[in-house]
Amino acid sequence: MSQTLFDQIWNQHVIAGEPGQPQLLYVDLHLVHEVTSPQPFDGLRTSNRRLRRPDLTFATMDHNVPTKNLESVQDEMSRLQMATLEKNCQDFGVELASVGDENQGIVHVVGPELGLTQPGKVIVCGDSHTATHGAFGAIAFGIGTSEVEHVMATQTIWQVKPKTMGIKVTGHLPANTYAKDLIMALIAKYGVSFGTGYAIEFFGETIENLSMPERMTICNMCIEAGSKTGMVQPDQTTFDYVAGRKRAPKDMEKAKEVWSQLKTDDEAAFDRLIEFDVSDLKPMVTWGTNPGMAMAVDEKTPAISNSDDQAAYDYIGLHPGMAAEEIPLDYIFIGSCTNSRYEDLVEAAKIMKGKHLAANITAWIVPGSRAIRNRAMKDGLAQIFLDAGCQWREPGCSACLAMNEDKIPAGKHAASTSNRNFVGRQGKGSKTHLASPAMVAAAGIAGHFVDITKIHDTAEAAMGV
Repeated sequence: MSQTLFDQIWNQHVIAGEPGQPQLLYVDLHLVHEVTSPQPFDGLRTSNRRLRRPDLTFATMDHNVPTKNLESVQDEMSRLQMATLEKNCQDFGVELASVGDENQGIVHVVGPELGLTQPGKVIVCGDSHTATHGAFGAIAFGIGTSEVEHVMATQTIWQVKPKTMGIKVTGHLPANTYAKDLIMALIAKYGVSFGTGYAIEFFGETIENLSMPERMTICNMCIEAGSKTGMVQPDQTTFDYVAGRKRAPKDMEKAKEVWSQLKTDDEAAFDRLIEFDVSDLKPMVTWGTNPGMAMAVDEKTPAISNSDDQAAYDYIGLHPGMAAEEIPLDYIFIGSCTNSRYEDLVEAAKIMKGKHLAANITAWIVPGSRAIRNRAMKDGLAQIFLDAGCQWREPGCSACLAMNEDKIPAGKHAASTSNRNFVGRQGKGSKTHLASPAMVAAAGIAGHFVDITKIHDTAEAAMGV
């Protein structure tokens, strides 16, 4: 019987349980951060249990970390959660990338960066965007607080196996369109729940030609499509990315032999198959209050079709029939576990080099890890952003979820590379418009969204004219 990539890895990790019922899975890697871990650690203490596998657990601080000034934790709860994680990691023997540590950063950036994320693994974290790690050919998903404690105590987790969905992506991405546009366009077309109950695998010529950071962006936003898990079959691109990293297998040749066997046998093995052609894909922008409320940059905001549309328009302050360039902007944010990698900063810097922010724009550039920050500073990317008038910040989740002082003010519109544009997501009363790093950077220079497909690679001249 044909198997999908998901089936293969799932079956390799089942310890107990019958098909169709909850099954007990072995967990290869448990990633931890400061927000969803305090209660599970306390649970271990209360029950006088040890952490089952400290060597398969890795912690970092990201959600609460102040990115403007590392020493300035304004929120008392944030300060407490960070201090608590530090103590818990000391008490239970967990490796921690604390504030200022060379490995500190957003959990879904740091895991792949260190080589902890590898094909064939089952990876969990108390964070919904754990799907990011599936880009390596792993089963990766977010878990709840009680599940975090269960994994800590047993290195296993009970799950009901989802159905499988294959998304076959064909065609070449047009110039100045990106992986972020691909996943946003899929969600705009099929809705924010089309992946519910499914584990998604992306495949096809388009996916094969994507870099690992691009694949991570796509898998990261599977959760916005209703799925807990997104995957890409591991290939030479995957192997090349992992090789040489701190936690990569010591015998990479042997690892590659094993990883090369991880694949879907036949398209017919999927429970549902979607085909998506990107040949005519345009840069995307959200106009509403969920990622499915998105449009191509050359389209107009849509007519009101239901009460959700009306509520979104009322909150966001727009109306049907508006062009993307008419959306008012006050802030831009380039960061988050979706688009804060070095390659994302490169694309943004290409747009901003030699230019300056529009007078109406405040810009925050937040690298996803300290390694990315240091590389960007060494290579001159950070200086490009500073010269353009941007704020260059320390690594962390920052304005993606608006903790500490990293909040978009009420009533202000932000062009953001993050994954969610929910009501108040980037600060109470804030209004978020999602787009790719290049689109957000161009909006910062022009003062409004522009169609970057009309900008030459030299990114010269009249942006927005």
